[in-house]
Amino acid sequence: MAEGRAGGRIAPGAPGTRAGEADPALLEAGRVLFAQDCAFVSGALGLDGLPAPGLPEVAFAGRSNVGKSSLLNALVGRDNLARVSNTPGRTQQINFFDLGGRLRLVDLPGYGYAAAPETMVKAWTRLADRFLRGRAGLRRVLLLIDARRGLMKTDRAVMDGLDERAVSYLLVLTKADQLKPAALVALEADLAAEAAGHVAAFPAVIATSARTGLGLLELRAHLCALALPAPAR
Repeated sequence: MAEGRAGGRIAPGAPGTRAGEADPALLEAGRVLFAQDCAFVSGALGLDGLPAPGLPEVAFAGRSNVGKSSLLNALVGRDNLARVSNTPGRTQQINFFDLGGRLRLVDLPGYGYAAAPETMVKAWTRLADRFLRGRAGLRRVLLLIDARRGLMKTDRAVMDGLDERAVSYLLVLTKADQLKPAALVALEADLAAEAAGHVAAFPAVIATSARTGLGLLELRAHLCALALPAPAR
């Protein structure tokens, strides 16, 4: 196993932006992992409500309305694991999900615009920041970027903050089916070049679509490399 940037062990052939870059065995392992039961563990409105560290954790972060809940649901093949809403800012706490007893998926409140009072939004932001600052067992943050908008000022601020805290993160494009192929390739290249200039960014970009399934195999494989090994039969 090779070390990923800023921690986290990545298997040889860990996926980049194209399915052909991933080890077929890891793609299959990712498929098997995400076919396991995924159960809600708890939701935390404050640090005292966080579950005790245990399983390796992967956090999903992104602007409000980036499609975070849709991506989570698509990854686990369910319609209702995470609540999907057309109103930005519906995730008002940190939600934890256990995937097959091998990986914990963490749904963070969205940043940026939210349909909530400013004081509440600031409270969510502080909670997420404190979680990212020192959470034992956090293996990677998936920083979700809306492919239709690309990197925005708030996304770059989050990247800088993760760099400062040495928290490893991967840029993941959402809603990539809404771009034409040439535009998507160009955007992937631009984001990969930008990620190369950030010390905590994993050197890859994965484009996804919850609607078409684009990139889900690659993302499952990437996350599988961070999970506990499958139990011996």
